[in-house]
Amino acid sequence: MFEDISQVVNFCEKEGIKIIDFKVVDLAGRWHHLSIPVERFNEKILEDGIGFDGSSYGFLSVEKSDMIFKPDIRTGFIDPFCEVPTLSMIADIYQITDKNERFQSDPRYIAEKAERYLKKTGIADEYIIGPEFEFYVFDHISFINKNNHQEVYIDTEQAYWNNGNKNYQNLGYKVEFQKGYHVDLPKDITNDFRSKITRQLEDLGISVKYHHHEVGGSGQVEIETQFGRLREMADKTLILKYVVKNLAIQEGKTVTFMPKPLYGEAGSGMHVHMQLFKDGKPVFYDEKGYSGLSETALYYIGGILKHAPALLAFTNPSTNSYKRLVPGYEAPVSICFATANRSSVIRIPGYAKKPEKKRFEFRPSDATANPYLAFSALLLAGIDGIINKIDPVKEGYGPYDVNIFDLPEEERNKIKSLPKSLDEAADALERDYEFLLAGGVFTKELITDHIRRIREDARKINIIPHPMEYRLYYDL
Repeated sequence: MFEDISQVVNFCEKEGIKIIDFKVVDLAGRWHHLSIPVERFNEKILEDGIGFDGSSYGFLSVEKSDMIFKPDIRTGFIDPFCEVPTLSMIADIYQITDKNERFQSDPRYIAEKAERYLKKTGIADEYIIGPEFEFYVFDHISFINKNNHQEVYIDTEQAYWNNGNKNYQNLGYKVEFQKGYHVDLPKDITNDFRSKITRQLEDLGISVKYHHHEVGGSGQVEIETQFGRLREMADKTLILKYVVKNLAIQEGKTVTFMPKPLYGEAGSGMHVHMQLFKDGKPVFYDEKGYSGLSETALYYIGGILKHAPALLAFTNPSTNSYKRLVPGYEAPVSICFATANRSSVIRIPGYAKKPEKKRFEFRPSDATANPYLAFSALLLAGIDGIINKIDPVKEGYGPYDVNIFDLPEEERNKIKSLPKSLDEAADALERDYEFLLAGGVFTKELITDHIRRIREDARKINIIPHPMEYRLYYDL
């Protein structure tokens, strides 16, 4: 938005800005923020930064946890959820040294280094991605975790379980179980909410392709944005989640990007479409290739599929992720590729036929991921596939242009599966991470911190008794 501090100052005066807000991403992918009066914003902050405790952000593998952040004024936007006129901007993390150098494990810097490494390889100069955002909109959520009481209660007026509710004037028009895909008004009670999100995102410079109700009848929706470059789309991912959550609160609703908030209902993913361009020309297109894909595209696919188990530690870094990634449902668990096949890890859209539209998507990922790390890891896996010419056909990854779950069991068992738990994903990353270190993009310290964090999450969940266990075992 801004190129120099004078533009920021002039804008603040013109728009009556009173507060400058800085947003900094942690290892898990959550924003933290710190605000100052507009009078305190000056060139010194851009040069010297603002100090904070890096260990509280999950960055543990550093000698000293004192760090600073410096705002990236190019990312400035008027915060639509602050009563006092506020200009927000995303910040970069620096380590405190003689020269205050960029922190090598800053997720945003990881994305920057990944884009730089791609150009250095000569393979392409643009990595274009398009994430799809699925999430649930609820009217109520409550949960409790005590020694003697574990409970979660979710409700949404549109859900089928409210068909018989007599506590209010029930007008019917509920959405039946798993029947929500593109459902129309009056059943689609979140239509206006999604339109408000769309207009808010457009005002913030995030172009929306479309929005609609998704399969989950109990409030699942989707917003898909236009494609963009890696770091740009990671920034926009966090802005989108910020807008969705805060606008929901304003509307008296609550939103979750959890992959599997409801037992039995459809899970929410964050499919990631990928393209490479060089000198403005699509790298992935070849009219004569399988499904219109070039040899380079197939090698890229080969790299992703080879490293898929390790990738999941970044693309699916929550215990809840693996309640969505189960065999037999739409979420893919089979490490293979195919055209227009939603049961494969890599899906090539059949409708994307033009050279500039030719792409494929990684389907397992979900929005509990830190987008800077997940998008960067996918790129590095693809680059590794290209450099080492990993042929997905020779490696036995397909193509499987059939529903995997319709194959005979003997054939189905030949296809490798994704990790079944967060612990398994952490194990895979510990075995296979060298491809992430290429070009100095990821650091061993960040990978160590990340593995430590997700293992701690898994440990917390693994030791809590589950209510279903009482049904299964209480009387034994």
